[in-house]
Amino acid sequence: MRYKDGYDFSYKLSVGQVAWILHRLSGLALMFYLGLHIWVISNLNGGPLAFNKVMELLNSPVFKILEIGLWGVILYHVLNGIRLLLIDFAGGAKYHKQLFWVVFLIVLILTVLGAIPFLHHLGGLK
Repeated sequence: MRYKDGYDFSYKLSVGQVAWILHRLSGLALMFYLGLHIWVISNLNGGPLAFNKVMELLNSPVFKILEIGLWGVILYHVLNGIRLLLIDFAGGAKYHKQLFWVVFLIVLILTVLGAIPFLHHLGGLK
């Protein structure tokens, strides 16, 4: 996008920036999950009836699909963290783009493989 003064305000994200953004977003998602997990466990103080009511909600198909997403978020955060260690301490800086795509591919494959048991449990696969 060019303005009349000739300044170019268009912006293209690089692979490193995308990896950085996804790592921060996955960290935030894991923090949200931790808060949700603590809330669920705290319902044990309300007795079995309160806890069972929360567990009924968490056994809905929506939350089962979100568990698949959680699996993918965990995988990305962990594997990208390992990628960052390789970049920082093992001379991987010159391969950071290739390492990102390897991590992305592994996360994609393992997320799909991990989704299979969830989908079987939902009755989506025979």
